Amino acid sequence: MIRGRRRRRRDSTLELPALEQARPAGQFVASVLSELSSTVDVGWNLLEVDARAHEMIREAGATSCYIDYHPVFGASPFGYVICTSVNDGVLHGRPRDQVLADGDLVSLDFAVEVEGWVADSCVSFVVGEAREEDLRLIADTESVMWAGIRQVRAGSTVGDIGHAVMNEAHRLGYTINEQFGGHGVGRTMHEAPFVPNKGVPGSGAELVAGQLITVEPFLMPTTHELVVDEVDGWTQRSADGSRGAHAEHTLYVTDGDPIVLTARPGVPVLL
Repeated sequence: MIRGRRRRRRDSTLELPALEQARPAGQFVASVLSELSSTVDVGWNLLEVDARAHEMIREAGATSCYIDYHPVFGASPFGYVICTSVNDGVLHGRPRDQVLADGDLVSLDFAVEVEGWVADSCVSFVVGEAREEDLRLIADTESVMWAGIRQVRAGSTVGDIGHAVMNEAHRLGYTINEQFGGHGVGRTMHEAPFVPNKGVPGSGAELVAGQLITVEPFLMPTTHELVVDEVDGWTQRSADGSRGAHAEHTLYVTDGDPIVLTARPGVPVLL
C-alpha cells in the first residue's frame, strides 16, 4: 500500500481524546441503535422512533448533535434527534408522520455528545418480512464499510480508506456516490478530515493515533445519484426510486487495528 506519511501534513489543531474519554459516547450510541433496531417494527411511526431516541438521550444526560444542525444541504434546522431513512430515502431522513409497513427497509443514523465527546453510527434493517434483495443490499453495504475500516490505522490516509470502500463496492457490482462520506468526529459531529467513499491510495489527510473518525458508505443497487426530498428539504432519495442501505461506525485510531467505539452488542466486529 502507498502511504502518505512523508507527503501529508498532520493537522496540528487536532484535539485527541484518551480512549476512556471516547468510549462513553460510542457505547451510548451503540446501545440506542441496538435497542431501536431490535424493537422498531411494522406499525411504528417514525415520530415514535424519534421520541424514543429523545427519551434515551434525556435519561443518559447526553446531548443531541442533530436538533439544531443546519448545514448548507439542509433546508432548515433538522429539528429531530435521529435520522430515519426508509426505502428510497437513503440518507438524512427527517422523521415524519409515517407508519412503517411490512417489508420497509429502514436506516437509523444517530449522533450524540456524551461527556464532551461525540460518536456517530448508522444501522440498516428491514421490518416485517424481508425481501432477499434487501438483505443482500444491507450485507453488501456492511461489507463495504468493513473494507474501509480495515484501512484505518495511524499512518494510513483517507485516500486509502476511500480506495478500499470503492473497490469493495465495485467488486459487489455497485457504483459509488461521492457527495457524502465519513468524517472526523470529536468535540462536534463533523470535523476534519472528510473520509471519502472513493479515493486514491496515499492521498488526503494522514491519520494519527487517538483520532476519531467514521467510515460511512451507502449503496443503491441501480444508481449512485441522489435527489433531495422536495417536501422536507432534507431526505436524500435515490434518483431512480431504488432502495438504499447505509452503514457507519465511529473508530478510535491506533497504530494497529482501530477500536470500533460504536460496536453493537452481539454484532461481530469484522477486522
